[in-house]
Amino acid sequence: MKNESRDMLGRHLLSRRESMGSMAFGLSSIAMTGLLSRQGALAADSGEDGPPIRPKVNAANPNAKRDAHFAPKAKNVLMIFCSGACSHLDTFDYKPALMERNGQPLPGGDELITFQGKQGNLTRSPWEFKPRGESGKMVSTLVDHIGEHADDMAFIHSLTSKTNTHGPGENFMSTGFTLDGFPSIGAWVTYALGSVVDDLPAFVAISDPRGTPQSSVNNWGPGFLPAAFQGTDFNASKPIENLNPPKGITKGTDTATRGFLRRLNERYLERFPGDAQLAARISSYELAARMQLSVPEVSDMSSEPEHILKLYGADDTENKLKASFAKNCILARRLIEKGVRFIQLFNGSYQTGGEGTSNWDGHKQIKNQYSVHGPILDQPVAGLLTDMKQRGLLEDTLIVWTTEFGRMPTFQAGASGRDHNPSGFTAWMMGAGVKAPFEYGATDEFGYKAVENVATVYDFHATILHLLGLHHKRLSFYHNGIERRLTDVHGHVIKDVLA
Repeated sequence: MKNESRDMLGRHLLSRRESMGSMAFGLSSIAMTGLLSRQGALAADSGEDGPPIRPKVNAANPNAKRDAHFAPKAKNVLMIFCSGACSHLDTFDYKPALMERNGQPLPGGDELITFQGKQGNLTRSPWEFKPRGESGKMVSTLVDHIGEHADDMAFIHSLTSKTNTHGPGENFMSTGFTLDGFPSIGAWVTYALGSVVDDLPAFVAISDPRGTPQSSVNNWGPGFLPAAFQGTDFNASKPIENLNPPKGITKGTDTATRGFLRRLNERYLERFPGDAQLAARISSYELAARMQLSVPEVSDMSSEPEHILKLYGADDTENKLKASFAKNCILARRLIEKGVRFIQLFNGSYQTGGEGTSNWDGHKQIKNQYSVHGPILDQPVAGLLTDMKQRGLLEDTLIVWTTEFGRMPTFQAGASGRDHNPSGFTAWMMGAGVKAPFEYGATDEFGYKAVENVATVYDFHATILHLLGLHHKRLSFYHNGIERRLTDVHGHVIKDVLA
């Protein structure tokens, strides 16, 4: 006999029992989907506006490799950070009107008071700008060697910051927040992706030979993320301390002792399964043990041929700071070759010996101050770019150059230097996934304010994460009742700079 409940106008109807079962299955599916989405298991299906993605981190191996949210263009990042607010108007942002109106008042700036006080007149750059490569991009002779790579760069000329103070400015560029206590971009990246090497840190901060930047460890700190994601701070002249065994301990004894400790740790973990803090501590100690062999090897410059040392300027016997920074640049390349996920390479440190002497904070005498800093930066970074390109490392590596904010087109009243300016400055990108040669955005005719395609630090960070295959709106960490992310509740990928 025909079942009318199952056939009505050609439609298949469910019985009461089937309907209840289907409903229960549907609700459980929704719950399961939510759980999987939060763990990132369904990230590839949900796009950038899906639910938060919290990477599943194994405390016993926190730096284990994790998949990106979607196919990445870059596998690792090298961020070159000029501490002290390097002037865009004396490096990469060419302003003919500034030369034409040199010595005249800034229109509308009669009562303008900035960080250190009243402003003087518009002042052209002390350095000549000249066209570079096939693109003809105008770059200052202050960074003459770097300028030769202009055809491989995407310049962002319309960046803005939320602060005109160095410490909060460094925090903002490195963490997305002006306050202390937030995770650095390198920590976010390694939290999301882990590492592809097990004998080196996933995140390395290479401080300037003159010292650490003003905001110090905030630039590479983990904030509220697990401590495993903090950057490891060392450079070519200041290796990691306490890696070598004490005198009298042979290599064989050291190896045997580590093996014995590993067995003890494994047995202890078996007795206390699920102890995440213990597992994380053991993992940290084991990485430190492996670094006893890997870090001295990667830091050893004696294997570098003479022509490479010369390319970077590491053989400069007259400018020792330049030679030291050049070795830091070589170290950065060697770490990239080894597969280190994120590297922050600093040029300039916290002020020691007076204003503008150890970083790019050129308030008083910018010509004299930048004539010191320019040579330290220029050839070593240009050598690094050349070397990485000829080795094919740019196919997988994103290089970004930045600073915390820009400087004024005027000289300060009573001085021959430029004051702080968060209203418009320049950064550039190069390498994996970047369109080049390319220029995005613009400041006004004098370089004072961003007026075209105005970009924020949030946008800058969002673009870096995107090139690594990460959704900046979804990568998150639940902290104190808030779903935190690098870009807070802001940011858009600057799609125009993507290849």
